Amino acid sequence: MLRTQALFDATAGDWHQRLDVVVSMMREMSLQSDPEAIVRTYGEKMASLLHSDRRLSLSRRGLDFPRFRVTRYSGWDDPINPWTQKDRLPILEGGLLAELIYADEPRIVNDLRISPDDPAFPYLDGMRSLMALPNYDQGQGLNLVLALRADPDAFDPETLPERVWMSNLFGRATANLVLRQELERAYATVDRELNRVAEIQRSLLPKILPDIPHLSVAAHYQTSQWAGGDYYDFFELSDGKWGLLIADVSGHGTPAAVMMAITHAVAHGHPGHPDPPSKLLEHVNDRLSRLYTADGAAFVTAFYAIFDPATRTLSYANAGHNPPRLKRCSDGSIGGLDAVGGLPLGVFPGIQYEQATAPLTPGDQLVLYTDGITDATDPDGRYFGLDRLDRSLYTCREDADELIASVLRALDRFTKGHPVEDDRTMLVAKVS
Repeated sequence: MLRTQALFDATAGDWHQRLDVVVSMMREMSLQSDPEAIVRTYGEKMASLLHSDRRLSLSRRGLDFPRFRVTRYSGWDDPINPWTQKDRLPILEGGLLAELIYADEPRIVNDLRISPDDPAFPYLDGMRSLMALPNYDQGQGLNLVLALRADPDAFDPETLPERVWMSNLFGRATANLVLRQELERAYATVDRELNRVAEIQRSLLPKILPDIPHLSVAAHYQTSQWAGGDYYDFFELSDGKWGLLIADVSGHGTPAAVMMAITHAVAHGHPGHPDPPSKLLEHVNDRLSRLYTADGAAFVTAFYAIFDPATRTLSYANAGHNPPRLKRCSDGSIGGLDAVGGLPLGVFPGIQYEQATAPLTPGDQLVLYTDGITDATDPDGRYFGLDRLDRSLYTCREDADELIASVLRALDRFTKGHPVEDDRTMLVAKVS
């Protein structure tokens, strides 16, 4: 066995032997991920390097003077895990150990004498030498490691600085591992909750796209995070008409998803059929402004249109949303449905929205989208933009699903794998 000072004194023992022991210890510890297993491995290896007859660890974390907790003791037949079995750890009060752990200083006692009435007597009885090594956290020695020897004058003060150094480095490494495990558990909990939020949000979207006479429809929905604030919907109205809604909540992630769910509930809470388009937007705007967005923390852009299969006309109103793109396949022209516009929903109550009507003809392509499409960027920071969106509608032979695929291919080629920074939603319709 190496002498006590061998690890730190280059003149004591063979440095190859010391190095082999240290490397072996580091290798074994690197294989562990459980803090308790690492502490036990470290304690066993250090006991072989730096001899002690007993080892004792204390903590005053969460306690007030003169109380402290015994976290480890080499004399226990059944070791206690201080992280998972904290309720089993004995709490003592006063005496020599209270003096040592609250002193916040390293200390060597080479002529230890303990009184039988000291609370620490069962742990220190028979020991004549003590080395106290505080482990600092936030500038305080909240934990204390003690090495005990039955012989007097067993600890060399020359080794004390290095022992304090090594003990604190190991204590910090162990604390970081515990924090990492706690963080991983917290992340796992958050991940489960966010995934559940995403599932709930997606359940609010249409599960099956409707079969609308003279209009084939397709949809694409992609969030930038677990959940998002984009929203699209269909409303079956009287006289065979159909309402098409697309909306985008300001912000990203879970807050936007919650507001999206509120918007869905408010839209579906419209009394009677949501017709004409302006009335639905006014209804949603008033409810959001008065009940949910009065503090200005969020707003919603929305475009709502009603398609009449009998006349192939589209009446629509816009609340601050990107005007949909309309390609006239009869002459190849492309433009935006931008005859009317208005403030986003949830900004001010009492807003009245204008509406307009656009005649449609067979072959016309209509693309409703959120700004996550046109604002998508390539690795150089350039925007996808309207021109590239329009060029992806190059052929009139495609149906709605093929139009979605065409836009997505163009988007993938342009972004070149650049991360999705905003929710991307498209609702495509083709007049048949």
